[in-house]
Amino acid sequence: MAGRFSNLTKIPTDPAAKLLAQANMKLETRLDAPASASVEDVLSELDAKGANVDLLRLLSIALPPRERVWWACLAARDIVGAGVDNETPSLQASEAWVFRPGDETREKAIASTEHADNDDVTVHCAMAVMYSDGTSGTGDLAQVPAPPGGSSIAAFAMNVEAIATRTDDFDAYIQELIDRAVDIGRGGNGKRKENGEIA
Repeated sequence: MAGRFSNLTKIPTDPAAKLLAQANMKLETRLDAPASASVEDVLSELDAKGANVDLLRLLSIALPPRERVWWACLAARDIVGAGVDNETPSLQASEAWVFRPGDETREKAIASTEHADNDDVTVHCAMAVMYSDGTSGTGDLAQVPAPPGGSSIAAFAMNVEAIATRTDDFDAYIQELIDRAVDIGRGGNGKRKENGEIA
């Protein structure tokens, strides 16, 4: 739809190809857009081609660190449910970092990955926090580069995990994840309003 990807004020103005290269990620879809095309233009082309996975992949790269982690946390909430009783340590620590980014909250998110259950997919949120600034952590680890695109890959993985739980409304849910990322990219919170629209 026209304007679906407009006004993405939180997203860098760099060409999409540059952001993809920096994250060492490639789209599976063959693009007609030139290498200089903006994120908005590439998202629009991917949307027209029905390339939903690549849409999610590019959004995971284009969103800034805090917004990216928040997007991942919302997907995690879709799996575990709302409220303190449902949250995992990784989800709790990741949400805390979004609201109060800094070494202390980042260290708690990183620590949560070391004690998480093997089947706890919400560790992807904490991994997105761990690599959020392009390094592997705080202190001495701040001198160790993160894997290229590490934070983006983790956020993308969290959304894919959420998709895997939605067999009844698979296609509609993917569109919701895309619209959620777009809303966050515009400065919104990505949450639904009472009428079902993204806030």
